[in-house]
Amino acid sequence: MRKTAADTRAAILAAARERFATDGYERATIRAIAADAVIDPSMVMRYFGSKEQLFAAASDLDLELPDLAGVPLRKLGAVLAAHFLDRWETDEGLKVLLRTALSNDVAAARMKTIFATQLTQWISKVAANPGEAALRAGLVATQVLGMAFCRYLLQLPPVAAMTRAEVVAWLAPTLQRYVAGPAAARQPGSRTDRRSLSR
Repeated sequence: MRKTAADTRAAILAAARERFATDGYERATIRAIAADAVIDPSMVMRYFGSKEQLFAAASDLDLELPDLAGVPLRKLGAVLAAHFLDRWETDEGLKVLLRTALSNDVAAARMKTIFATQLTQWISKVAANPGEAALRAGLVATQVLGMAFCRYLLQLPPVAAMTRAEVVAWLAPTLQRYVAGPAAARQPGSRTDRRSLSR
């Protein structure tokens, strides 16, 4: 049975995600990805144009942040912690992106865009001060990315051995504070403080 264009594209993307995960961005080649997808390398170029564009497509991820409807404000941290555990454990694409971002500028930029844009939009819906959404999103990212790196990539024994419930219990209070807690007091001489003084 002849593959459709959609089938071919899907096969290339699946092979690319696996190859980027195994070899990293620098060592992964169009030829190897094509071999994994059982197609000619020219087809990869035809569909995606370059390795950079293929990587961008392979890492085009939706964090699928939870619907806020019906979630009590005090539960946001726990909901977010559980959600990210689900995403890291079921979406190989996120692990590929994190692993590759450690050594590649293209992947790092992609990771920053995904987390900054999607988390900021989500947090702006619940933040008392929407102007703090980007900062709060960045702080949330420090926690969920740090946990993912230590638990799933580095497999740091104490963290990797924790149960799901334990991870949520430890992460939830910090995420709750970052998402909906009071803002930290500005320190004299801080960048935030200097910006306020210059207005």
